[in-house]
Amino acid sequence: MSDAAEHAETGAEAERSGQGSAGGDLDSLRAQIGEKEKEIAELKDKYLRTLAESENARKRIRQQSEESVRIQRESILRDLLPIIDNLERALAAARDGTDPKTILDGVQMTVRALLDFLRAQGVTPLASVRHEAVDHVESNAHPPNTVVDEFHRGYQIGERILRPARVSVAKESASDSSRRNGGENDDASDIEKN
Repeated sequence: MSDAAEHAETGAEAERSGQGSAGGDLDSLRAQIGEKEKEIAELKDKYLRTLAESENARKRIRQQSEESVRIQRESILRDLLPIIDNLERALAAARDGTDPKTILDGVQMTVRALLDFLRAQGVTPLASVRHEAVDHVESNAHPPNTVVDEFHRGYQIGERILRPARVSVAKESASDSSRRNGGENDDASDIEKN
């Protein structure tokens, strides 16, 4: 055999063996891709299951929270019903012409029951120091900026204010103001009038 023929035969063998190894590598890669696709499908399934479980847990927590609020609301309202009954009895007694002192005593007892109910819920009256001034009243009997009267009592629950006290606050009377300023305001008024 000539060198050329020998070289051609060797080249053909090399080509066949290259195809064989390339074919083997291709099959191996296809098997790896198949395994990876299977792994991806399993991970996707786990992800979707976890997502569904998370959503179900969220719904369950929301339902439990709503149920808890409903039960608490019912309990509070149930405790208010006897107070409403007492007020209705007071109204009926007033319509029937019952002694006013008896009606007054009944209403006072009802107010005490309502205050006891509020205390049981953690609600306490606020001192007038924490207030909202809704009126200023001239007063010689009180120093300026002091509480003169309370229109609505304020309440708090814990440290949170439910409603501030609504009060009237003393202000200096016009005559006191002009005396303190030495009559300067009176002169200014006279100038403005002229």
